[in-house]
Amino acid sequence: MSEDKEQKPYRGRIAPTPSGYLHEGHARTFQIAWGRARDRKGKIIFRNDDLDQSRSRKEFTFAAMEDLRAMGINWDEGPDCGGTCGPYNQSERNTSYINILVKLAEQGFVYPCNRTRKEIQNQGVKNRLKLEYLFPQKFQPEQKIFLRNEVGLNTNWRFRTKQGARVKFTDAQNGEQSFRVGQDFSDFLVWRKDGYAAYELATVVDDYHMEITEVVRGDDLLISSARQCLLFDALGWERPSFYHCKLLIGLDGQKLSKSSRSLPRLFPVP
Repeated sequence: MSEDKEQKPYRGRIAPTPSGYLHEGHARTFQIAWGRARDRKGKIIFRNDDLDQSRSRKEFTFAAMEDLRAMGINWDEGPDCGGTCGPYNQSERNTSYINILVKLAEQGFVYPCNRTRKEIQNQGVKNRLKLEYLFPQKFQPEQKIFLRNEVGLNTNWRFRTKQGARVKFTDAQNGEQSFRVGQDFSDFLVWRKDGYAAYELATVVDDYHMEITEVVRGDDLLISSARQCLLFDALGWERPSFYHCKLLIGLDGQKLSKSSRSLPRLFPVP
């Protein structure tokens, strides 16, 4: 952590996706995020990552808030915060994402992409962890600078990566992390053809604008953090620090799914 980051007041966030009920894994991650903020006399922000309109439900947002409060987890900021803060909703922040997409396009960092998932799977290979298909390098077009009126919002946009480049950062839980473009990930989505920002772009924009100093989340998102580091760097923004929690695994050996709401009983806050 740099000296500048040490001097900044700590600001963390909890950012559930309202596509189902919270499970024990979410509970532990949010407890850690909340605890790290409180231990450092900092603030915690609640952000509702509801960009996926096909899966997000208000009932899951309300349930998450209810479960977290029952666990003793509170937060300090939200729109119209008067004692009982509501969350910031990403679905209401699309203008900010559009402005940053345009900025990236004007500097040649992103490009429109109409390649289908089937094309990518047929022509690409899986990454080192066998978790996703890498976007084939041969599909990457020549670099181009786009004008604002050329940035269409009803097509996919990808961030241009450099084959073989390494992305490094220090994780407070897992130590030094290093990922290689072309092995761990490649050109990734920043905008979806349904007119909404992709996860990587929306997260970076919000973490920057909300002045988040440390991102606490599950270690299944380590590669996402590497991608997001590239976005922070491209935009000339200081990266936050990272703390990736170990995942909880179910009896079937798989990470937990959003199915149960028995959180206050299972994970009481001391």
